[in-house]
Amino acid sequence: MANRKRKIVLRVPVTPEERALIQRKMAQLPTRNFSAYARKMLIDGYVIHIDTTDIRAQTAELQKIGVNVNQIAKRLNALGPVYAQDIEDIKGALAEIWQLQRYILSSQR
Repeated sequence: MANRKRKIVLRVPVTPEERALIQRKMAQLPTRNFSAYARKMLIDGYVIHIDTTDIRAQTAELQKIGVNVNQIAKRLNALGPVYAQDIEDIKGALAEIWQLQRYILSSQR
């Protein structure tokens, strides 16, 4: 160990599934040396951070809209007839969904 160029050892515990995934990725490269592969990935690998704030907001809004639609469906099942206001409420909820979708798609460009 005294003659080694790299004297610091890093350890990373992994699950069997993670190890299998690492081995599959290593098989795509022309190396069988795990240390060389890990060093290359740790130094030159990409870190991708995706901002999901808009998607989380959309999910929350969709949940609220879903609750509204469920309440309308429950009322329809209990009372029987369909009221014009119920139809308008559903159309409004769908319009909100499409508006959120367009906003998300336009902000991703």
